[in-house]
Amino acid sequence: MSRPALPALSLPPWLGHALRTQRGPVPWSAVVRGALAAGPLLLAAVLADRTSLGVVAAIAAMLAGINDRPGSRRVSVTRIGVPALAGAAGLSVGTYAGEHLGAVPLTLLLTGLGLIAGGISAVGSVASGAGTQLLVAAAIGAGMPLPESGWQRALVYLAGAAWLLGLRLALPTPGSLVGDFRFDGERAAVGDVYDAVADLLDAVGTPHATARRIALTAALDHAQDALTGPRLRRYASSSAERRLHAQYAAALPLAEAATALAWAGEGAAERASEGPRRLAAAVRGNTHTGPLPAPSRSAPALRALDDALLHAAEAFDRGTGNSDLHTRRRTARDRVRAVFGTGGREYGLRVALGFGASAAIAQALHHAQWYGQHEHWYWLPATAVFLVKPDLGPLVSRVLCRAAGTVLGALLFAGFAAVLPRPEGLIALVALSGALIPVATRHFAAQTAVVTVLVLALVMVGGEPQASASRIGETLLACAIVLVVGHLPMPGQRGGGVRARLTAANRAAYAYLAHVLRESGADNDASAARGWGSDRGDTRAPRESPVHDVPNGHDPGRSDARALRWTLRREAYRALAEARTAIALGAAELPALARHTEGADDVVDTLERLVDTTTACAVHLDDSGRLTPWHTARLTELLQELAQERDRVGLRGPGAPEVPLAG
Repeated sequence: MSRPALPALSLPPWLGHALRTQRGPVPWSAVVRGALAAGPLLLAAVLADRTSLGVVAAIAAMLAGINDRPGSRRVSVTRIGVPALAGAAGLSVGTYAGEHLGAVPLTLLLTGLGLIAGGISAVGSVASGAGTQLLVAAAIGAGMPLPESGWQRALVYLAGAAWLLGLRLALPTPGSLVGDFRFDGERAAVGDVYDAVADLLDAVGTPHATARRIALTAALDHAQDALTGPRLRRYASSSAERRLHAQYAAALPLAEAATALAWAGEGAAERASEGPRRLAAAVRGNTHTGPLPAPSRSAPALRALDDALLHAAEAFDRGTGNSDLHTRRRTARDRVRAVFGTGGREYGLRVALGFGASAAIAQALHHAQWYGQHEHWYWLPATAVFLVKPDLGPLVSRVLCRAAGTVLGALLFAGFAAVLPRPEGLIALVALSGALIPVATRHFAAQTAVVTVLVLALVMVGGEPQASASRIGETLLACAIVLVVGHLPMPGQRGGGVRARLTAANRAAYAYLAHVLRESGADNDASAARGWGSDRGDTRAPRESPVHDVPNGHDPGRSDARALRWTLRREAYRALAEARTAIALGAAELPALARHTEGADDVVDTLERLVDTTTACAVHLDDSGRLTPWHTARLTELLQELAQERDRVGLRGPGAPEVPLAG
């Protein structure tokens, strides 16, 4: 007799998130860079009898290593360099403030820095990294007395980060042995897009289609970021880079057709995914595609898929084509809106309160000699920075992981310090910890443990006594401070970060829909005049008269409209992905905080279905020039559903565009 199955253990979201670990292959190239970063810098400084400068440079290399994530070399310049510049500025300000200001003015200054850094962090991931390093370095500058002046520390800090960035740019990676050494990250990202298209085609008509479409969005976002990194010139300057841009652009119509197929649930032939997979292999191997299988042309989305595949094959074989990345730079106005919007204000206030309160308490404990004989009080405010930043994960998850990681790291270091020779053993421990950081970033507790070992080894080499016990106490105190600050009532509506992302996604989805509907209106006019449909539309105003004598409808107006459509589609899906990430983090908070974002997941689900439907409408318009009653009915139904859900969560946004009657 079989025993009844035990009910599955369901953990609350706030605990489940704390136990969740990212998966993936070991980034060996990043491991090598980590081993060659902080440890060798510290060793060189010790040999030159400038140990204090070596400690500063190693801290900068460590923080740069945390930002050394997978991606292209070009993107790493911004991802590592911008936070390093902010950290150098924070270190200089903190040093001079710590030397010349009393406890109260210093606390007020650090609180003001927290307000600025928190607001700036709402702009995006790079800005958040810059805000984090600004505050951590300011706390170190004010609370770690060193013989060097502020400008000397800042220069050495920049040198430490520049050393790791130089390793990132110069050392080969697994994909760099094929083609141009500089673009291995870009090649991998574009290849992942074609693989994601193939995965979506395989999942059409199955329950996995939605998850595969979300994965395709993530791949497109990653490739777009990899290709749009900082450059000295406005446009791609080499043939290899232009080729990659053209290959990325050729993937957009494939992604559009695959999304339309998934929306309609129309199964494609088994060989349909074969073409995108061959294109992915051609990107990674920097080779020609060879013959590609053509799918069936029995439906608009299948015809669009076939046309897109042929266009991609032509772009691959010729090595040229449209290299537009279909992205628009964020203006200064957009960034200011993010800083002073609901999300930026709430973000800034919480960071300011958490960082300022921890700095005040740290100084009070320092002057009361709770720390003992040593003069360093930076650990408490520096720990609070990583705990109070909302974009680093749910609050209770950060607190639990930070506490567990610090206890584990401090105990491990106490054991190492008892047996390792000094300073050579500690320098080796720093190098080992630097190598482990790229792997430890998969879980906040593991990252905290590794960073704790590294920092304790650094400061002991710098002359501070063993401080594992005090670090554990300060970390637990920082956790308590941040838990209190995180649950304090704030002016305005709670969940500002989620609402800001949701508002941006709503605005982007409506802009995309409005453009496609304008294409529909332009197509109906053109079809009446010429008897065939084209997607000649414009976001500013429709053309006064159609362009005649252009074969197959390939006129400049059509190309411009399509390019803008793909740009708006990319912005809509990217905004939806960012909103979904923010909602997932908000839902994993304690119930007292999670309730403020209830219903937001329903809104983003409906927005995603609206954008998918809009994509299907765009593909159908390309084929026939008119929307069917099925398309218009679905759009109308989704807009009505979205209006009701927005009212329930109190979300404001642009009015819905009017859906035209089917032709």
